[in-house]
Amino acid sequence: MIHSTAIIANGAEIAADVEIGPYAVIGANVKIGKGTKIGASTVIDGWTTIGENNRISNQVSLGAPPQDIKYKGEEVTLEIGDGNIIREFVTVHLGSPSGGGKTVVGSRNMFMNYVHIAHDCRVGNNVIMANSATLAGHVLVENNVIFGGLCAIHQFTRIGEFAMIGGGTMVGQDILPYTIATSEDKRSAKLRGLNLIGLKRNGFSDELIRDIKTMYKTIVLSGLKLPDAIVKIQNLVRQSPQRDHFLEFIDGSKRGICKK
Repeated sequence: MIHSTAIIANGAEIAADVEIGPYAVIGANVKIGKGTKIGASTVIDGWTTIGENNRISNQVSLGAPPQDIKYKGEEVTLEIGDGNIIREFVTVHLGSPSGGGKTVVGSRNMFMNYVHIAHDCRVGNNVIMANSATLAGHVLVENNVIFGGLCAIHQFTRIGEFAMIGGGTMVGQDILPYTIATSEDKRSAKLRGLNLIGLKRNGFSDELIRDIKTMYKTIVLSGLKLPDAIVKIQNLVRQSPQRDHFLEFIDGSKRGICKK
């Protein structure tokens, strides 16, 4: 199950059925769960923990030091969940001491060729990142987000659940849950509406989608000041986990909310 040319450092904890391809390198502080497959010439280093049944392709780099000039070799971590597909040339870095010391990737995600996830990012579950999509440091990505190819997300930005980011989009402000964001001519992202197809495919009821439409129109299109728009939503839209999360997401914004 482990190719004879792979290099496994003393101290690495690897489940019995893990497959490791030719010329792969596994560091001393790495832990890899059962059912995971690792392709040729992949390097997994640092204090990295990988869950079960992941498919890690060739020439992947996981657990390299953060690209932070303040980093001096401190013990910082990378945690990856279960059932992820990580394709060729993906890079995911360790956390940094000044950012909490931890990069976290959830489960059942797909990262296509050349995706980069920088230090201290938090990526949820069921996320798809197309080729060369890039997260700068400290980015939060909630569950069920889709990134088009060649998009770039500014540090400390948040991407709400079930959002879709168009290919080539430059994101510098928080993207509301359930929305679509794109940019043109290398300008900053703008909201283009709701991810209605994604919501329907994921079982959102017609009534819940109507409520989400009301929240979107109130925040983005009404012209109300943000505090007034929030009060209007609280009075107009029935309570639900989605309404509560939408409002909490807005309340927690530090970089501002991307608008139409």
